[in-house]
Formats: sequence, structure tokens, C-alpha cells
Amino acid sequence: MNQVRLNAGVWRSRILKFPEAEGLRPTSDRVRQTLFNWLGQELAGKVCLDLFAGTGALGFEALSRNAKQVTMLELAKAPFQALLQNQRLLDATKADIRQADAMQFLAKNIQRYDVIFCDPPYRKQWLDKLLPVLAAHLASDGVLYVEAEYALKSNADWQVIKSGKAGQVFYHLLQAMPAAIKDTP
Repeated sequence: MNQVRLNAGVWRSRILKFPEAEGLRPTSDRVRQTLFNWLGQELAGKVCLDLFAGTGALGFEALSRNAKQVTMLELAKAPFQALLQNQRLLDATKADIRQADAMQFLAKNIQRYDVIFCDPPYRKQWLDKLLPVLAAHLASDGVLYVEAEYALKSNADWQVIKSGKAGQVFYHLLQAMPAAIKDTP
């Protein structure tokens, strides 16, 4: 089993174990630290969605920093089982972990989120499918965190408010433009 360490909060320095799986890339400590600096160290009251939870590092890190609730989606069986084991290890009662496809979940979901984490498998055109629908799932002041194999640029639907690059990973914090926000998901 591989492992990743949580950076801060109530579970600081706790280790999450996860299996090898195709397309599974844990968000590095440095990138997670930058992301949570952007979001603010304390996420009290925030409701989050982790679309491709994988190792659980982003979702469990948010919970460690007092997020109100995090829904974590993972379709692959082995990483999903590891998420459940880590949930039990941490006693993460505010984690709602589901074995689900991101697009199918979004098609049925009506909840809005303060933060959506989106780190999909690379080279599968996930962002082309997801970016047009994600604004409808954000709270009015919500933000979208995206990791990709390429840099994203602001457009009519999304404004890139922060971005960075670590190795081959481009990471971004986005806000939906008013025209992209629909009344209901």
C-alpha cells in the first residue's frame, strides 16, 4: 500500500493508505498546502465535493480543517475500499463516501457546494464534460479546484483566480462567471 500524510488540522500528520490504481495520482503535499492556503486554513461550515477522491487526501484534508461535510466519489473498487478503511481509521463521520461515476452523480445531484475538488484521470477529456455543468453545483460564492495536465485559462464560464504548476501538474482555483450559474443543477 502507498501512503500520503495529512498536512494540518485535527488529523495533522495522520497517514492515509491507498492501493495502486490506474490514473491514481495523489495531490502532493506542496500542492495541497498551497490549495489550503488559497482556501484559508480553516474550512469551518464549508460543504465540499471531491469528484475523483482517489486517495482521499483532498477530502480528508478538508475535514481535518473542520469542513462541515465532504462527499467523496470514487468509482474504482480498490481505492473506494481504501477510502472506507481510512474513514474508519479517522472516525470521519462527516465524510459521505460513495462508489459512483462523477457525471452520473452530478446528473442527479441538487445540492450546492462551497468547494468542489476536481482531479480527474488525465488524457480522458473529463474537464470537457465537467466544466460546463459544475457551475450549477456551486454555492453562489463557491470555488472549484482543478488539477490537469495543462493550464486552464479564464473564459466566458470560468475565471481562474489562482493557479500554479508543480512538475507536470497544473493546479487552479476557479470561480464561475455569473452567466454560467444556472438556477438549479
